[in-house]
Amino acid sequence: MKEGLVPATAARMVQRHRLSTRLWHWANVLLLYTLFTSGLGIFNAHPRLYWGQYGANFDHAWLELDRFPGWITLPALYNLAMSRHWHLTAAPILIVSLLAYMLWSLGNGHIGKDLLFRRGELAPAHLWRDVKDHVRLRFPRGEAALHYNVLQKTSYTAVIFLLLPLVILTGLTMSPGMNAAWPWLIDLFGGRQSARSLHFLAAFALMVFFLVHILMVLLAGPLNEIRSMITGKYRLPEEGR
Repeated sequence: MKEGLVPATAARMVQRHRLSTRLWHWANVLLLYTLFTSGLGIFNAHPRLYWGQYGANFDHAWLELDRFPGWITLPALYNLAMSRHWHLTAAPILIVSLLAYMLWSLGNGHIGKDLLFRRGELAPAHLWRDVKDHVRLRFPRGEAALHYNVLQKTSYTAVIFLLLPLVILTGLTMSPGMNAAWPWLIDLFGGRQSARSLHFLAAFALMVFFLVHILMVLLAGPLNEIRSMITGKYRLPEEGR
């Protein structure tokens, strides 16, 4: 979240986020909320998960849940048709926005400058120190606050290049139309029901990331963090305070 920086002013303000990052961030907030809540509404039609090709009431499910309460689904009541409508409306937008962001970030150097691991960052001692700093709520200050730490690089890379593509591909695998066009998707994930299970797990992994992200924003100083994601301006924390 700290790419495209310019030198700090006398007021210690920096330009923290590019416009493309800010737009993609807020688009994802809306898209992932819509997809997750409508996905829960779809799941409520058959709240069981299976591995393999088939899944029905008499097949063995590896996970059985009660229906999720209506207030956390979209719409706020059981309506499979409307849940599917919202889900299938938001999904293509997510696919296009992710591809555009990946290509734009590759072109402007964001991936190479901000997400690639540097020498020594994956050393056990470095990783352990970063974990301890997060647990103790020791957030970077001064110039160190201008760069991703190793946990941020790991989580953002996993979301952009693993979880989001996995959600998209498993979602496509559950579509009969895509099965006809790309039959290799079913083989890739070991069956439509396996794809549904992986889709469910990846969606909840994204939600865990989202909740941890919100918690870190609140602990690090919500006004400064949110302002930087709206305007791009960030007040640099002074060292030694």
